[in-house]
Amino acid sequence: VMTAAAKHLTPAVLELGGKCPVVVDSNVDLHIAAKRIAAGKWGCNNGQACIAPDFIITTQAFAPKLLESLKKVLEKFYGKDPLLSADLSRVVNASHFGRLKGLMDEEMVSDKIVFGGQRDEQQLKIAPTIFLDVPLDSAIMKEEIFGPLLPILT
Repeated sequence: VMTAAAKHLTPAVLELGGKCPVVVDSNVDLHIAAKRIAAGKWGCNNGQACIAPDFIITTQAFAPKLLESLKKVLEKFYGKDPLLSADLSRVVNASHFGRLKGLMDEEMVSDKIVFGGQRDEQQLKIAPTIFLDVPLDSAIMKEEIFGPLLPILT
């Protein structure tokens, strides 16, 4: 694509999608890490940006602390009911909402939600949703999420 565009001096931007992991070690400033993860994932169009983190890798011992810190940051960002927050972006369209809903409702994943999960199909809103230890062969781990869903893997 870029070669064809260059022949005609046509400006072009190529966007490469894929999984975008965040590795969180136990020797970080937990509050700063949680704020940066939350801003990168949900602050940028509710995860609907190619630069948004797609999943977190951390240690089993550190995961509960990270989860608690993310919960505090998200409550500060969006309040107790994120679906009512004017700061929470909508999902881009009904088709994309359905795709995200399918990722959340997959049998091997739906019981892994540890935070969030609320959704309003009429408003096309999905609250920031965190999963813990989803199977690597689940759909959410096989494709780019491009939405407000964030698995934590230990």
